[in-house]
Amino acid sequence: MPLTNGTFFKPSIFTLVGIPGLESVQHWIGIPFFISFILAIIGNGLLLTIIRTERSLHEPMYIFLAVLAATDLGLTLCITPKMLAIFWLQSREIHFESCLIQMYFTHTFQCMESGTLLAMAFDRYVAICDPLRHAAVLTKRVLVIIIMVVTIRASVIIIMCPLLIKLRLKYFRTTLISHSYCEHMAVVKLAAENVKANKAYGLFVAFSVLGFDVIFIFLSYAFIFRAVFKLPQKETRLKAFNTCTAHIFVFLQFYILTFFTSFIHRFGLSVAPYVHILLSNLYLLVPPLLNPIVYGVKTKQIREGVIKRFTPEN
Repeated sequence: MPLTNGTFFKPSIFTLVGIPGLESVQHWIGIPFFISFILAIIGNGLLLTIIRTERSLHEPMYIFLAVLAATDLGLTLCITPKMLAIFWLQSREIHFESCLIQMYFTHTFQCMESGTLLAMAFDRYVAICDPLRHAAVLTKRVLVIIIMVVTIRASVIIIMCPLLIKLRLKYFRTTLISHSYCEHMAVVKLAAENVKANKAYGLFVAFSVLGFDVIFIFLSYAFIFRAVFKLPQKETRLKAFNTCTAHIFVFLQFYILTFFTSFIHRFGLSVAPYVHILLSNLYLLVPPLLNPIVYGVKTKQIREGVIKRFTPEN
């Protein structure tokens, strides 16, 4: 790791601090993180298995839910093992290229989750506002195209984040990353060079992906609520609204955590670093844990699939 001008580093290895300020109790913090990791793996894995094996669940809503479960699995597998290695094994070092790879996949899965939530909102919009054309609009071909667009958009738009770091930033003030995973801005802030392009691209990604998705999800549910309240019978309105409650809860918990974390990261200078890092970790670990639970509780077909899987046949 050669030293340049006596002050700046050109690192081949970074060191992840974990949760700055809480290093002495990180081994205890790792316990609930490990439990949430195991539950997320089991819950999303079970969700994928049930949707794949139950032919009655081969519908657009459940196919999008399977994509969401796969994305959540990828996200939690991307960051949690290394995080637990930091907390329990003091394995803090990460190669520069490995750091960029982790950064790419972490943010790509985040972007895919946002796009999948938008696709699910569109599915609910068509199902409630134009139910007679739902099967004609969301054909298998359209589903494949939507999933491909969500995946390609995330893969292409995020690739520039690590590439800009790799190509533009050679020297860093320190090799200590005050985080428990390689997050884009946490690495960019260490650079001893001009990072305006990196910060600008990060903001572009945030507004072009999350901002775009939030606006269209909000519009979808606005149209849904307008259509629901126009239904003549109260029971029909409640049934239609009930089909959206799980989506609304998942949408709210994902984006509230996203914007709160981003706000603190960029403007919360007076907030203790450990608060920001804990929120960043929760932002990535809570959705994979809660999503299968929410859909399992609220969706009758999934509940029946779980019961069927764990009930011995006579």
